[in-house]
Amino acid sequence: MARLWQLSPLIALAAAVALLVTGILAVYSGERAYHEQQGNELKAEARILASTVVAALTFDDRAAAQTYVRALGSNPEIEAAAVYDAEGAPFAAYRRVEGTSLPAAAPAESLVEQKSRIAVTAPVVQDTAVVGSVYLRAVLEPFAQRFQRYAAMGILVVMAMLLTVVLGIAQAASTRSNRQLADANTRLQTQIAQREQAEDALRQAQKMEAIGQLTGGVAHDFNNILQVILGNLSNVQHRLERGTASPDNLLRPIQTAIRGGERAAVLVAQLLAFSRRQPLQPKPLDVNRLVGAMSDLLHRSLGEMIEVETVLSARLWAVLADANQLESALLNLAVNARDAMAGGGKLTIETANAFIDEVYAASEEGVQPGQYVVIAVSDTGVGMPSEVVAKAFDPFFTTKEIGQGTGLGLSQVYGYIKQSGGHAKVYSEVGQGTTIKLYLPRLATASAENPDDAAAEMLARGNREIILVVEDEAEVRELAVAMLRELDYRVIEAADGPSALKLLEARGDVQLLFTDVGLPGGLDGRQLADAARRMRPQLKVLFTTGYARNAIVHHGRLDPGVDLIVKPFTHAMLAARVREVLQYGDSPPAS
Repeated sequence: MARLWQLSPLIALAAAVALLVTGILAVYSGERAYHEQQGNELKAEARILASTVVAALTFDDRAAAQTYVRALGSNPEIEAAAVYDAEGAPFAAYRRVEGTSLPAAAPAESLVEQKSRIAVTAPVVQDTAVVGSVYLRAVLEPFAQRFQRYAAMGILVVMAMLLTVVLGIAQAASTRSNRQLADANTRLQTQIAQREQAEDALRQAQKMEAIGQLTGGVAHDFNNILQVILGNLSNVQHRLERGTASPDNLLRPIQTAIRGGERAAVLVAQLLAFSRRQPLQPKPLDVNRLVGAMSDLLHRSLGEMIEVETVLSARLWAVLADANQLESALLNLAVNARDAMAGGGKLTIETANAFIDEVYAASEEGVQPGQYVVIAVSDTGVGMPSEVVAKAFDPFFTTKEIGQGTGLGLSQVYGYIKQSGGHAKVYSEVGQGTTIKLYLPRLATASAENPDDAAAEMLARGNREIILVVEDEAEVRELAVAMLRELDYRVIEAADGPSALKLLEARGDVQLLFTDVGLPGGLDGRQLADAARRMRPQLKVLFTTGYARNAIVHHGRLDPGVDLIVKPFTHAMLAARVREVLQYGDSPPAS
């Protein structure tokens, strides 16, 4: 015991030395940990900056790189930062204090420690190529401030050592885990961005391919039609100039040119139907009655080798649809089915009530859940493979031989059904035939009209009624005036809205305003009609246009009370439409 007491000073000294050494070691360890932590944080910031400026270096965008570098100013420890290009030349720089020095070239060392500063250099990598580097320099906390923490720690250094070690290990593990998670998240975000870019590029390529196909198809068909029209009219002109013209040798080329013009009108109508820009005149409709009334037309169109069967559902719901366009769509499908049954077969048209649930609606683009009337057109033809089914509604896509089809039939059907708020679906297998289903929304608030209850026969010719023709195209106006005068109408004309209103003020006997929709002079056709009806509430109005504009068409449907004849129109079409409007047309007050 005495020996122990004798040694107590030494033990105390040893303990004191041990405590001192422990404290020094704690201070040293803390300093190293602080430097390492600062270095790691600065490296992380350098890697983040390096990943951010990849695009700026790749595309030589110094402004973007400068913006990214200046953003580091939010970290008060960052004293200076710089971006260098692949040759090591400065590309962008940031200095917290003006005049702070920066390396003239990219430093080679990745980490440099000084007394009060620490600097980090990191490469900028695009794929596997180094496109530049970034340099960051941070100011360390003054040692005097750090020592205050160490003094408090020194008193408890021995007792806290084990806890410090444990916490240090846990902290290191947590830091590694967080770093790995951050790296994984960065990689995931990069992959998502790359995938979105690839999808955008694919959609753009598909869009351009579709536009090219559409443009090429329109140019091909219109050039053929123009050849027919211009060629035949040129023959007529040539014969007239040579004096060899006669009714016999002029009638045929004129008739052929007219048929070419009619083909052009059909092609334009098909394009408008596909683009959902045709003006529809929907009315409550009994689909069963319409399909039944088409029986004779289908038999004449399809021939004796095709058996036609209709299966009509009892208590079928009414729909709101354009009867003429629906009949045209069904005829299109029937003709396509006939072409798929070269050796004969059976065409079946079925009607039924149907319900589209939310699950199916979510799987199809632009389909709303609810109650529908479905018309299924089925054939026993050759069928289609899946890759053809996927393109069946594309414009100018056809599997027929050249000259056997335009490829617009199914796209016209699709455009009409979509414009009517419905849905179209193709089901087909090679060798098993094809079924095309057309869905039209149910109309629950009105009784259906009979499509066969057409107006009684109307006189095609006029009774000397006075018509005001308003058309800005002089040649079109001259033609319309001539056609109406041949139909025994008295005609006055104007080239724009203001001129037409002056004529209406001067003439109180005008019975019909026949106006184009698109007019110059500050008044379009609809505005002119509204102004005219304020002056003359009972005035009849007939609009004409080559393209249905928003002035009279909204959501693809004619506004209520609007009468329209679409260009181009024939002599007979104009005669029937004018007579119909004069006898039965509405004259609603201006809205």
